[in-house]
Amino acid sequence: MTITAGDKLPQGQLLRVGEAGPEAVDLADLATGKIALFGLPGAFTGTCTNAHMPSFVRSADAFREKGVARIVCVTVNDPFVAKAWAEQTGATEAGIEVLADADGSVTKAMGLGFDAPPVGFFGRCKRFAALVEDGVLTTIDVEESPGTCTVSAGEALLERV
Repeated sequence: MTITAGDKLPQGQLLRVGEAGPEAVDLADLATGKIALFGLPGAFTGTCTNAHMPSFVRSADAFREKGVARIVCVTVNDPFVAKAWAEQTGATEAGIEVLADADGSVTKAMGLGFDAPPVGFFGRCKRFAALVEDGVLTTIDVEESPGTCTVSAGEALLERV
């Protein structure tokens, strides 16, 4: 079942590259304060790189002005790919945390997984954007198609803060 507004974030762990290599980030760490959370099919893919991430980079300061403490992107990639993509897209410089759901377990727990065999996507995350307050989703918008970025764009979510 797909996660909806009013639901708590599931339990689970994501990954990031720290000073000593990959390190776990517990979803419980995202359960404090107001967080903009968005997920996407994969780093270095067309819509993710050219539309979705840039929309959050452009609006990062506006989110912070509205009291959003963290902006977090979830991608079903390994943590090294997530780190490289964050650096190349300007996400790191904008203060956006790009966390890897390497095995897709968090995506599955949120009910947001999909496969698209014709383009080689298996176990990917549907494109979404959500606001999380103290671990509870206050709003979530999921794109109908993984190739579009309208309801999940940074500017669209910003209007809901």
